[in-house]
Amino acid sequence: MSLETQIMDEMKNAMRAKDTVALEALRAIKSGIILAKTEAGASDTLSSEDEIKLLQRLVKQRKDSANIYTEQNRADLAAPELAQVAVIEKFLPAQLSEAEVETTVAKIITEGGFSGMASMGQVMGKASAALAGKTDGKTISTIVKKLLT
Repeated sequence: MSLETQIMDEMKNAMRAKDTVALEALRAIKSGIILAKTEAGASDTLSSEDEIKLLQRLVKQRKDSANIYTEQNRADLAAPELAQVAVIEKFLPAQLSEAEVETTVAKIITEGGFSGMASMGQVMGKASAALAGKTDGKTISTIVKKLLT
């Protein structure tokens, strides 16, 4: 079943349950899918990689907003953002733990013979490709910096 079909089914369930937070998150996903499909040069369907990137972008936006709200002592605004993150993450593949990411990055560094911060870009490129959809870029970056220093 495609992501778009899953979203539509979940939207119907959220409407029936009168779950406004889930409905808002699902509408954001649907909107993102429609925008991605109507971009210049886009095809009528999204690849699974594009769907994952879209979902990760939406999760990142909401986490960033929640962090800003928390810094400004606005827990009332941060809570719905985090609730939406939980709804969106249901459609993402299982995320790797930091230990699993660290193992993968360490393997990439060893196999490539990389050392020092000068090779961070190369390691990030390979790690991002290997871990696409399984973790976010910030986690990868933090671990690469830690292992290269």
